[in-house]
Amino acid sequence: MAARKKEGHLVVTLVRRPGTEKLRKVTWSMGLRRLHRTKRYPDRPEIRGMIFAVKHLLEVVEEK
Repeated sequence: MAARKKEGHLVVTLVRRPGTEKLRKVTWSMGLRRLHRTKRYPDRPEIRGMIFAVKHLLEVVEEK
């Protein structure tokens, strides 16, 4: 087996309230239920896709 490379992490904070039902569902599925709540996720394509969908509502910091 090939060695897995070490993943970084993304620290995501909800800074604006989602306006539509679609945006609300994405932020809810990410576990961001209230303003100024912060979650830490592994840096993976699935997570980046969700962040991209609501990037105007979030503040994202990359950790190594």
